[in-house]
Amino acid sequence: MHAAGIPSFTLGIEEEFQVVDPETRELRSHLQEEMFAQGEQRLHDQMKREMHQPVIEVGTNICKNVQEARAEVTKLRAEIIGLVRKNGLRVAAAGTHPFTHWSSVPITDNERYARLIYDLQMVARANLIFGLHVHVAVEQPDTRIHVMNAARYFLPHIFALSVNSPFWCGTNTGWKSYRAKVFERFPRTGIPDYFGSAAEFDDFVGTLVASGCIDDGKKIWWDVRPHPYFPTLEYRICDVPMRIDETICLAALFQAVTYKLWRLFSRNQGWRLYRRSLIAENKQRAARWGIDGKLIDLGKRIELPTESLLAELLEFIDDVLDELGSREEVNYVHEIVRRRTGADRQLKVFEETGSLTAVVDYIIAETEHGIAS
Repeated sequence: MHAAGIPSFTLGIEEEFQVVDPETRELRSHLQEEMFAQGEQRLHDQMKREMHQPVIEVGTNICKNVQEARAEVTKLRAEIIGLVRKNGLRVAAAGTHPFTHWSSVPITDNERYARLIYDLQMVARANLIFGLHVHVAVEQPDTRIHVMNAARYFLPHIFALSVNSPFWCGTNTGWKSYRAKVFERFPRTGIPDYFGSAAEFDDFVGTLVASGCIDDGKKIWWDVRPHPYFPTLEYRICDVPMRIDETICLAALFQAVTYKLWRLFSRNQGWRLYRRSLIAENKQRAARWGIDGKLIDLGKRIELPTESLLAELLEFIDDVLDELGSREEVNYVHEIVRRRTGADRQLKVFEETGSLTAVVDYIIAETEHGIAS
C-alpha cells in the first residue's frame, strides 16, 4: 500500500483460451501432460490447467500500471500461441466456442474438478466458457468492500464492451454474451450483494463454509469479488476478448473506476448505491445486445443508448486517467465502438460466409493480432 493508506491499484490479468484443432476447428484436448510440462517449464505458475482439457489460463505477474500489463499480456499470449503451434494446434480467444459441444470435451483429472462435477453435475460439465479476470489492488479490507459496493453499478457498462460469445453448440443464440447465460447456472454468480463492512463479508463467507456450501471463498464466483487470497478486487464479468488491445482497454477501465470510486470514498463522498436486482437488469441487457442496446440510467430511471452511458462513464473517470497514465488505453473504447464488439464481428463473419469454421478462423487471427509471428 502507498503512503497514508492509499491503495496501490496494481493490476493482474488472467485470460482463458481455447485450444483448437486447425483442421476441424473444434476444441482439441491437447497433449495435456506433455504440453503443460513444456509451458510450465517456461511460465511456471503463470499457466494453469482448467476443468475442461482444451482450456488454458494464463495470468500476469503484478503490474504497476497498464503499460506493464500490456507487456505481460503480450508476452504470455506469444508464449501460449508459440507453445500450442509447436504442438500442431491453435489458440482462440472467445467467450464460447462456436460449435464444439461441451459433452464431447474431456475433463481434467483433478480432485477439485471431480468434486465440482459431483456437486453440480451437468451444470459443471456444460460450463465450457472462457473469461477475462482483472485484479485491481485495494489493500485495506473495508475500503475494498466499499469500493466493490459502488463499482457494481458500472459492471454492465464495461461488460457490454467485452461481449464475445454469440454462438453455442453450433447455434446463433441471439445473445451477444451467451457465456454469461451459461455461467449464471452456477451458484454464487452474478452481481454481488451490498456489504456494510469487511467483517460483514467475512461473516457471510464463514456461514457458507460452516454450513458446507463451500470450502473457501474461491467458490464465490461473483462478477466482482474481494479475492480470497490476494488484497484485490477481482472483476470477473467480461468475456475474454479477441485482441490484446481490448483486454488492456477493459483492464484500464476497471482500474480507473476503482481509483475514482476510492478517491470519492476517501473524501467522504460516494457513488449512489443501487439494488443488485436493478444492476442485474442492466447486465441482462448488456448480455443480450452488447453496445447496440439500451441500459437503464438508474439515477434518472430512464433507459438510454448504451453508447450514451459509456460516454458518461468516460466522463466520470476522465480526471483520474492522467494520474494513472492510462488515457490512451481507455480511449480504445472508441475503437471498440467503431469496430464493434467481438460478438458483432463474429456474427458479421457468419453472415458473410455462412460458416462457423470461418468464424473460428477469424477468432484465431484476431487472437494472434499484435503478436510477432
